[in-house]
Amino acid sequence: MPIRVWDALVRVLHWTLAAAVATAWISGHWPPHDFDTWHHIAGYVAGAAVVLRLVWGFTGTRYARLAQFVHGPRAVLAYARAMRAGREPRHVGHNPLGGWMVLALWATAASLSLTGWLYTTDWLWGYEWLWNLHAWLAWGILALVIGHLGGVVVTSWRHRENLVAAMFSGVKRSPDGDDIR
Repeated sequence: MPIRVWDALVRVLHWTLAAAVATAWISGHWPPHDFDTWHHIAGYVAGAAVVLRLVWGFTGTRYARLAQFVHGPRAVLAYARAMRAGREPRHVGHNPLGGWMVLALWATAASLSLTGWLYTTDWLWGYEWLWNLHAWLAWGILALVIGHLGGVVVTSWRHRENLVAAMFSGVKRSPDGDDIR
């Protein structure tokens, strides 16, 4: 029986953040930096998407709430051990590792938006340490995105469900007898 997992706002903010991060990353690494306006706009959009998603994480629907998918270290380690052994339970929302990946992506995107904005201010313009921090965060978010996509592929394959389609439709399967959390 299909069930609605991710509401429209979760899905719109997910794809908005993905598009903003991709646009900012590409425009920030495309010489001769003729795309600075695109880069700045994408950074602001990414920051706004993270803020809105965090607010929705406290006030939104069941599977949008951080309390539903952010688990403590014990649960995350237990899930990682079960996954390594090939016996991890299927989660309707984010699994414990996926929940922490979401937080890492949001934190890095927010940090990129903040450091990018600070670099444009009179107060911190031209400071090399800030530019270097922003650049390191950009490479960090690239690594996180690759890890996120890898997790989506592995989880989709192991649980025989298309998570990308679910993030577009908001619907996932809920078969009887499946260990669902």
